[in-house]
Parts: sequence; structure tokens; C-alpha cells
Amino acid sequence: MSLRFMQDTCGCLSTYFISICKLTNRVTPLKGGGVSPDVWPQLSDTPGGLTDSRGGMNGASPPTSQKDALLGSNPNKPSPPSSPSSRGQKEVSTVSESVQEPLSSPPQEAAPEEEQSQSEPPKKKKDPVAVPSAPYDITCLESFRDSMVLGWKQPDTTGGAEITGYYVNYREVVGEVPGKWREANIKAVSDAAYKISNLKENTLYQFQVSAMNIAGLGAPSTVSECFKCEEWTIAVPGPPHSVKLSEVRKNSLVLQWKPPVYSGRTPVTGYFVDLKEASAKDDQWRGLNEAAIVNKYLRVQGLKEGTSYVFRVRAVNQAGVGKPSDLAGPVVAETRPGTKEVVVSVDDDGVISLNFECDQMTPKSEFVWSKDYVPTEDSPRLEVENKGDKTKMTFKDLGTDDLGTYSCDVTDTDGIASSYLIDEEEMKRLLALSQEHKFPTVPTKSELAVEILEKGQVRFWMQAEKLSSNAKVSYIFNEKEIFEGPKYKMHIDRNTGIIEMFMEKLQDEDEGTYTFQIQDGKATGHSTLVLIGDVYKKLQKEAEFQRQEWIRKQGPHFAEYLSWEVTGECNVLLKCKVANIKKETHIVWYKDEREISVDEKHDFKDGICTLLITEFSKKDAGFYEVILKDDRGKDKSRLKLVDEAFQDLMTEVCKKIALSATDLKIQSTAEGIRLYSFVCYYLDDLKVNWSHNGTGIKYTDRVKSGVTGEQIWLQINEPTPNDKGKYVMELFDGKTGHQKTVDLSGQAFDEAFAEFQRLKQAAIAEKNRARVLGGLPDVVTIQEGKALNLTCNVWGDPPPEVSWLKNEKPLTSDDHCSLKFEAGKTAFFTISGVSTADSGKYGLVVKNKYGSETSDFTVSVFIPEEELRKGAMEPPKGNQKSK
Repeated sequence: MSLRFMQDTCGCLSTYFISICKLTNRVTPLKGGGVSPDVWPQLSDTPGGLTDSRGGMNGASPPTSQKDALLGSNPNKPSPPSSPSSRGQKEVSTVSESVQEPLSSPPQEAAPEEEQSQSEPPKKKKDPVAVPSAPYDITCLESFRDSMVLGWKQPDTTGGAEITGYYVNYREVVGEVPGKWREANIKAVSDAAYKISNLKENTLYQFQVSAMNIAGLGAPSTVSECFKCEEWTIAVPGPPHSVKLSEVRKNSLVLQWKPPVYSGRTPVTGYFVDLKEASAKDDQWRGLNEAAIVNKYLRVQGLKEGTSYVFRVRAVNQAGVGKPSDLAGPVVAETRPGTKEVVVSVDDDGVISLNFECDQMTPKSEFVWSKDYVPTEDSPRLEVENKGDKTKMTFKDLGTDDLGTYSCDVTDTDGIASSYLIDEEEMKRLLALSQEHKFPTVPTKSELAVEILEKGQVRFWMQAEKLSSNAKVSYIFNEKEIFEGPKYKMHIDRNTGIIEMFMEKLQDEDEGTYTFQIQDGKATGHSTLVLIGDVYKKLQKEAEFQRQEWIRKQGPHFAEYLSWEVTGECNVLLKCKVANIKKETHIVWYKDEREISVDEKHDFKDGICTLLITEFSKKDAGFYEVILKDDRGKDKSRLKLVDEAFQDLMTEVCKKIALSATDLKIQSTAEGIRLYSFVCYYLDDLKVNWSHNGTGIKYTDRVKSGVTGEQIWLQINEPTPNDKGKYVMELFDGKTGHQKTVDLSGQAFDEAFAEFQRLKQAAIAEKNRARVLGGLPDVVTIQEGKALNLTCNVWGDPPPEVSWLKNEKPLTSDDHCSLKFEAGKTAFFTISGVSTADSGKYGLVVKNKYGSETSDFTVSVFIPEEELRKGAMEPPKGNQKSK
């Protein structure tokens, strides 16, 4: 067994310890804090393979530039050690499933006490640095016909100092009997992987690995299982290695790994990552990515806090998915107390940086920055500054080339690490913030605006978020600064941030561009308002209008100008609201420049003045005007009610009329059935349409529509069963139709039809019954002896029978009283010479099957007075009728 070098008690590296090996007769060189580059084995051009150029079994290979790409480490910067508690967060795993079951190995050969004492350097009792613990989980990463590539995991404890290298021993196993141990490397290798050459094909080997630091060589690892040296010819890749866990939090962590040394027959195209709970069975592995990922890292999200997990990684190429890596874990998903994160900041000069601090650093700890988990130490785009327990990584010129995940690891700690993602959206935010810090601006709540005040004054104003007491404002008009004076009044309220400028009146020369420029310390700001062309003319006109309005309101004036509304009774009410009136104020109404009303004694409630127009119609179209006047001035308001304006009002009137319509009623008449509705009043502008069972009615002599007064009706003469159904009356106001419906079917139709039949028969009877048309007087006064002749027309269908009465008793025709009836139409009543006996009440009775009628008249016979005085007894000489 060869002697390893020893460090003196002062920690110096100036003394070499040389041991003469009895078996090999060679000298082992001094190994210290650094490792010479020439200890690295050479890489071959074969994908995933290593070749050894050493002439002997134990020779060292020269360095190559491809080593870092293959094994992912810098030969001059060994991987940082981890403490025992970091096994759940960094690189702790079990042996890969693809490794065959280990053979039982005999006890390791013990070195003589003398050699042992010489192989271990003396230690000071007060020196806190100890040798590292043993590496573990030795695995075969690639196998050739006569060489093998081994990989292992770093020791759990580094002894408080950086690991400076590893030594590998091996032995043959023949028939399950192990041989003697041999040294694979004379010079320490700093990576956790090594190629051992000049092995025997198809032979089983076991391996041990020891780690060393400045304190010396640590204990060897547990003897590995047996690995067979043979040419790997499988098509799929070998297992990824150096799987590392970092940035462990309660719901996430980052998994990193190195590519397989053996890539298979084609290059590796991606990776699959699997996860399971540490206590779960092997059939409960689940994949974290459906499609293979190219990156050699993965941020795992969605973990359950407090749950222990293990992970594995599989590589894939064109042939398929290869063997899984050694397990990483178990690791508990938790955020440890005091955990800190990378913080992005932008300073006052606009410099963008990522910052991290760690209060658990040891004297040997270092900050290691990475981009997408590749060290950034030589990046020309970044600058790193470390100071005590704080580190800052500054972007020299943040751009799209800098997009990615930036992480910071702290070596020689319990796996302390954090990361920060800069994607395109975050880059834009940071660049905008940087620009704002480089060239700060005064933030504004509102930009420059203009408004017209009550008297027609013009106010320009803007509001800043805040202003200091030293803030200054420059007022610019058409690129020239303007100042306080008769024309401009300026004001700054630093408490509210409101900046104002006032002008009494806008004139033509005030058209142009206005700018407020703010200077508040280093920060600047400005806001511009362009008032040119139609925009300025409109503003100028509005300012003049407001000025005139203010003047107008100094006397009696209209607070609300003349307008109209339609009342619930369908009348039109013209109204306006007046203000600042007094008893002496005259209010005069005009239509078409003709005075229609004067109100000198007014007491308007709430200042409302009205003019009511009942049953509004086309005759009411025209121009209406109201004038207010007294000794303080006058004001007028005009309302145009012609053309379109009149039509709009008429539409509203018709709408109100339509809404006033009552429900449709059914009425039977002698001619048929009538459907009708009442409105408050009717206008020709209100269009009436009737429909039957959804079809518009075509009007005929039998079916007619009309309006009588306030009644709108549909007359159905001589109704038939075909007239049954639903009837709709639609009143169209010019924009909208308003409907009323009635169902004329079933019992409603039957009852209406029966009543129609009754009324029809009654009308026929009334029309055809016997009646006296005229000719008989109510009273006939006639002188005795005169002849009385009466003629009367009668009618009836059939022609009536005629009879006469005298004093309620039948009267028959004789020589004295002649009664005749000719042609069924004319009745004659004749008394040849009346006497006082003929006085009395007479009646003409006409009768047919539809009815009878009696027409009464009275006959009064008198004797002249002179004849009474003479006592003459002779009868009168003539017949005369007197009324």
C-alpha cells in the first residue's frame, strides 16, 4: 500500500512525504489545495465515451478541453461539498436500479500500523478542519472492452474544508473471490467521475473511492458492487449522473443533472424526469414531463409541503429511453426558516442587478451565480460583486440575450440557493424602470386640460402626483415662455400638485400650443395641449357663450328653456323654468309672432311657467316664444314646432292617445257585431289597423272601420261563423304600434250573435210596423156650421188597417162624418157641417202585424158671439177650419 502525503501541523504544504511502495516501487506526489490539470483523463470523439492514453494500468491521462462538456465540472474548481443534512436537498440518492446486485466482498486489506500512521497527517487538537467522510453510491456510467467510467456521490461531510480530489482503488473478482486492491490513479482527480483503463474484458471488478481535503485523505467508501468490463452496445443512452437537488421550498425545488457518459448509438435528444413519494412503491413513479426536455434542469412545482420525495432522470435518443439515473433524495418539501430569495433591484442610476444574501456562510463559503444553471463566471455581460454575506450580479446591458433563470448557490452550506426568472415581460418591466430611474419624470395625475368657467374665463390646469417645495413651472405658449401679468394669472398648489393658468378671454391671437414644464429636483415633466383650428374655434365660441350667459343671468332669465311634454290627458304642455324674476317682470307668450297670452300677475311654483294646448293637432304647429322683461333686462326662449320637431311632438301625442285606449269591447247591433275602444281623443295622425286571426282585414260594405267621437270601432254586418276568432286593433303612433285584442269566439260570439238576431228582428218590426206619418193636428178649433176636412198619411208593411175613434169609442163613416182610406197610404176625415155635438177627442188607429199606433187630435166647435146675441137659431152657412 503506498503512502499518501501528509500536511504539517501548521497547515503548510511545503513538505513532501514520500513512501516507497514495496509492491509497486513508486513515489506518490504531494496533493494539496489545488489539483494539476494533467490528472484529467482524455476524452475520445466517440459519443459518451472516454479513452485512456496512459501506458500502464495506473498511469494518469493528459488533460483535454472536452472534459467539462462531458462531466460538467471545472478541473480547477471541484464541486462544492455538502453537509449530512443536505443529502435530501443536493445529491443524495441510492444506487441506480440498473446496477446488478453486488457480490459479497471480503474485508478490505488493512495496512500495517506503521504505514497507517505514515499515511495520515498529524492533526492539531485545536484545528477544526477534519478529513472528509467517504463518498458513496459508486456506479458505472459507461463500459468499454478494456475500460470503465465510474461515477460516485460526494461525501456527506467535507470536514470543514474544500474537497481537493479523489483516489480510486479497484480489484478483480474471480469466482466470487476478490483479488488485491490496486490504485487506479496516482494523482487526485477533482471530479466525481473517472475512467479506469487497461482492464480485462469480461472480468468483474469492485471499486473503492476516497476523498481528500487540506486535512488529508478520508476513509474509503463502501466497496461497490461488481461491474463487468464489457463493450456496451445498447442503442439507448446510459443513465444521467450527478443528479442534484437545490432551491428546496415547500411547494417546489430545482433538479439538475449531467448527461449520460454513454449516449447510445445516437446523440441524446432530451430527458424525462420521474417523481414519487419516498415511501411509495416502485410502481408508483410518475412522469413530470410528457415531452422530453432539452435542458439539464427542471423546476418541479406543485409539491405537497412536508412530504418526502425521490426523483430520477432518464435520457432519450432516437432509439428510445435509457436507464434511469441514481435516485436523488429523499428530500422533504419545506421552506426552512430564514430562507431568503434573490431580489431584483434598479438603483437611482438605472443599473439593474440581482441581489442575494446569506447569513449562514462559513469562512470557506462562496457565492456561485449561474444562468440556466450554467456558471456565469466568465460572462462578459455580467459583473459580480461579493461583499461579506451579500452578493450582487449586475447586468451591463440587459437585453434578449440575458433572458433566462439566474440562480445563486452558496458553497459549504446546507444547500442554500435561490433563483430569479427574467423572461421577456420582466425584461421590459425592468428596462422601463431603469429608464425611469435614469431619467426620472414627475408623475402626473392628469394631463394639461382646459375648461371654461362661469364668466367665460378660461382655465388651463394639470395635476402632478406630488410636488416638493422647490418645484418650478415654466408656462410656454407657441414655444415662448409667458409670465404672470394682466393677461395671464398663474398659480401652483404644491400640496395638491395642481398647476393653473387663467385667461379672462380668448382672442384670435391666443390660438396655438400651450405647455406646462415642471422641474422638481432631478425629475422633470411636461404636458402639452394643442388648441388649433376647429378645436380652438369651438373653445372660443364656448367661452364667449358662457360670458354672455353670465351677463344674461344678471336680469330675469330662463333657468330652463322652453320645452314640451304630453300630459296624461294627451294634451301638450309648453313649459320653461324662470329665475331672478320679480313682481314687475312681464311674461308674454307668442305664437308665430302674435301675442297669445300675457301674465303680469305671476306666482309660479318652483319657477315653472306653462302654456296648455288641449287636443293638440296640426293647426297648433308653429313657432312659440316666451319673453321675460323688466327694468333689469329681458330674456327670451323660442320653441320650434314645425316640420320634424312638430312630427316628433305629434308622434308623442299619438303615443299617449294610443296608450289611453280602453280594452276592446263587443257590442251587438241590429246590423251585426261591433268591436270598439275609447281614447281620450282621436287624431288623423294616429293610424288604426285591424286584423283577424293574424291577417289584416280588408274593409268592405259588410266589414267597416271608423271613428265616432272618441270611439274607434270595427263593424261586422251580418256576421257568420267565419267571423269568429281573435281580433287585434293596432294604433300606430308613427314609430311604435300599440295593440288591443279581443277574442270573438265560443260563448262570446254566440251571445253576441244571438243579441244581433234579436235586435235585427226588433229593427225590422220597428221599420215595418203601422204608423201615422203626419197630417193630423193636435187640436182643431172650428166654427159651428163649417166643414172639417183632415188628411193623414200612414205607412206600414204590410199596409196597415185604419180605424177611427171618438171619445175612445169606435167611429164609423156616415153621411155626416165621412171616413176614407185610399191606396193603403192616405186616410181622409170629413165632417160636412160641424156642430157643437162634433166636439170631442178623436183618434186615428193604424195597425198591421208588426204593431199599431194611434194618433189623437181634438175638435173644438164654437158659436160666434154676435150670433149668440141675436139669438139666431139658423145653422152656419159654411165650413172653415181654424187652428
